[in-house]
Amino acid sequence: MVIGVPKEIKDHEYRVSLTPEAAATLRQSGHEVWLEPSAGEGSGFSDDEYRKVGASVAGSKEEVFKKAELILKVKEPLLSECHLFRPDQVLFTYLHLAALPELTKALMAEKITAIARETVEAKDGSLPMLKPMSEIAGRLAVQIGAQYLERSYGGRGVLLGGVPGVEPGKVVVLGAGVAGTSAVRIAVGMGAQVTVLDLNVQRLQELDNLYQGRLITRISTQTAVEQAVVEGDVVVGAVLLHGARAPKVVGRALVARMKPGAVIVDVAVDQGGCFETTRPTTHSEPVYVVDGVTHYCVTNMPGIVPRTATFALINVTLPYVVRLASDGVDRAIRSDPGLAKGVNLKDGKVTHRGVAEAHGLPFTPVL
Repeated sequence: MVIGVPKEIKDHEYRVSLTPEAAATLRQSGHEVWLEPSAGEGSGFSDDEYRKVGASVAGSKEEVFKKAELILKVKEPLLSECHLFRPDQVLFTYLHLAALPELTKALMAEKITAIARETVEAKDGSLPMLKPMSEIAGRLAVQIGAQYLERSYGGRGVLLGGVPGVEPGKVVVLGAGVAGTSAVRIAVGMGAQVTVLDLNVQRLQELDNLYQGRLITRISTQTAVEQAVVEGDVVVGAVLLHGARAPKVVGRALVARMKPGAVIVDVAVDQGGCFETTRPTTHSEPVYVVDGVTHYCVTNMPGIVPRTATFALINVTLPYVVRLASDGVDRAIRSDPGLAKGVNLKDGKVTHRGVAEAHGLPFTPVL
């Protein structure tokens, strides 16, 4: 199969969907690999490194799309790229289509097969390709929140770890999944007062046992959320519904009751966000202020740590890429129901229920 790797053009997105080592694996399996010039540069990989393992560097992005049967990206295509697709192509990337109605319709019009990494499931129901990016985003969330608490960034001027004689800052984490747990880890490590809320009692018990009283765990009721959020210095939104829009856990009225200069970091922004005041931002313009509260809602947080993120990405995606390239998409999804759940679009139809419900479109099972 001919595999194409375009350069990412989303704002400050420096990841790449194939390392030279991964390209070598695909070449050894008999597949062609074509890259857009400097596709790996942001992650520290030169074109020559790809050439040395047998990959080819095309003259342009257009040439990559023209040659490739399987397009590998990191983030969803921008609308300006959609016209480059053709109906017989397969796109394998992070898509988050439930929050992107215009892109959904644009890709439907091209009649490609679009496989979203974030909805591919393992046998145990987990999301193997979303996990490493969620881990990175969760860890970054507290680091970034601490930065925007600084007075020079418009924050409250609170040091999360405090100092002797002065209480530490308060971090509230909404959701105890992969991203939320990663945020908790960093917040506890920084010495903050940490409260985590979730509906899953077992998950809260696991965190309580792990941190042995160094954090507060609460069931996510409306009252508990309100009490925690109004007291928080940094509030991390990490609520996820598989493939669907994130629920709005915090309304505008509650945001208005937060401390002036507090910080919201909405890791769930890819899926629409879990704050009513969330709107997508970019690394170039990462924050905005609503009712005195700083909002950081960047949709590609891991893109600013591309070296780490690219290696983490390849570790989990390469086996799927090899299978898609060697077996073809139809055979691959028939043999793996978890991979089939990643197919969001096929032949101009929506094949993921969460995406269909988000946009009021008909749902067509892929199998």
